[in-house]
Amino acid sequence: MDLCGKVAVITGGKRIGRVVAQELAAHRMNLVLSYRGSKDEAEQTVADVEDAGRRATIVVGDVSKPADCLAIIAHAVATFGRVDVLVNMASIYRSKPLQDVSVDYWSTDLDVNLRSAFLCSHAAIPHMRSAGGGRIVNFADWLVRSGRPRYTGFTPYYVAKAGVVALTESLALEVAGDNILVNAIAPAVIGTELLQQMEKSTLDMLVAKIPMGRVGRPDEVAALTAWLASDDCSFSTGAVYDLSGGRATY
Repeated sequence: MDLCGKVAVITGGKRIGRVVAQELAAHRMNLVLSYRGSKDEAEQTVADVEDAGRRATIVVGDVSKPADCLAIIAHAVATFGRVDVLVNMASIYRSKPLQDVSVDYWSTDLDVNLRSAFLCSHAAIPHMRSAGGGRIVNFADWLVRSGRPRYTGFTPYYVAKAGVVALTESLALEVAGDNILVNAIAPAVIGTELLQQMEKSTLDMLVAKIPMGRVGRPDEVAALTAWLASDDCSFSTGAVYDLSGGRATY
């Protein structure tokens, strides 16, 4: 994969996002990392990228706000002169009984998990179009890929991630003629430090439902992201890539 010198903007660079950034840097990309409240984590990721011999910069912003999304992309263009790849990873994952879901709770879930992907894509597409092409990688969820929610208490999250799939499909159609490919990744349980805080019995129950018998690895997410960002991915757009170890289909 030849990504040398290209520029990727990553929203939501914590945990898996950090591994994605490391992978893209290993392919010699330069990075722009947006954050809202996790400045220390963003700075640590910058250090990772610089250790790999690439350039990285951070920019604070609330990706649920149009002005902030425009500012993030403008920062990338001002710093590096281009935006080749946008990775929409900003997300929140939380549950609440339906009767306790307020309008504000609903709006926050949809703003962070769905609206942000639209706003950042809308800001980046003109720059990609003028450069002759680009790649957008959105993050959905295996639940949506499975075709049903499966768990109670996650209605706003499920609806938002279903919207991410719809957004991916629609944007892909809109910009296919501009050589901008838009795809999504639908991960299931991925082994981050959060899993280490989970009760063993709960984790064992989750793993038992995965046909491959294990959780996914962050580097597997990162490798797929890098491929979708590259020119090797040249004839796939509007697709949702299942990264659930078979969980989404059984």
